[in-house]
Amino acid sequence: MWELDDITIRSASVSEMDNNVYLITAKDSGTQVLIDAADDLPAIEKLLAEGAQDSPAPAKVAMIITTHSHWDHVRALAETVKLTGARTAAGTEDIAQIEVPTAVALDHGDLAEFDGFSLEAIKLRGHTPGSVALLYRNAHGPSHVFTGDSLFPGGVGNTQQDPQRFSSLINDVERRLFDYLPDDTVVHPGHGKGTTLGAERPHLAEWRERGW
Repeated sequence: MWELDDITIRSASVSEMDNNVYLITAKDSGTQVLIDAADDLPAIEKLLAEGAQDSPAPAKVAMIITTHSHWDHVRALAETVKLTGARTAAGTEDIAQIEVPTAVALDHGDLAEFDGFSLEAIKLRGHTPGSVALLYRNAHGPSHVFTGDSLFPGGVGNTQQDPQRFSSLINDVERRLFDYLPDDTVVHPGHGKGTTLGAERPHLAEWRERGW
């Protein structure tokens, strides 16, 4: 758990693929955003209950944002929408591949504003056409970016050895993350452990050369 001044960030690892489900809770308002309802509704319910303790106000899930359309990131989406009544959002180009209706289409640079915090959409095209990262700018310390399957410790996401897709993804990751944000930015990926941009920056040229 990340305890920040205005929000808390909680996460749960679900499924045999170690998918990360993230929950952001505003401390003053109780407003919540869930990122990637990947699987395991009971685990998500537990996460929501824990997040409800982070604010004196009643907690309410305002939105469920899907970072990309791959099946392992949406298996509990329909159930979580039914449970919470929350609106849904995803990158514009991925919406057609998500079976659950999407209320909000996210394009690069869009700002989703909630009671107590906001998230900036950063398109990282390549893993899927509409993959989107979500940036929380922390006024009191390092910012946090939720990268889905587009950036991990050690490299970018899988592009199935397609040179065009890899070029698109590495270009977006370099320009829209590494050229845009400072080294202390915390990276929360779609699977496994997190990292920082500073820890990964020295390896960008290596990733380009190897092609994955």
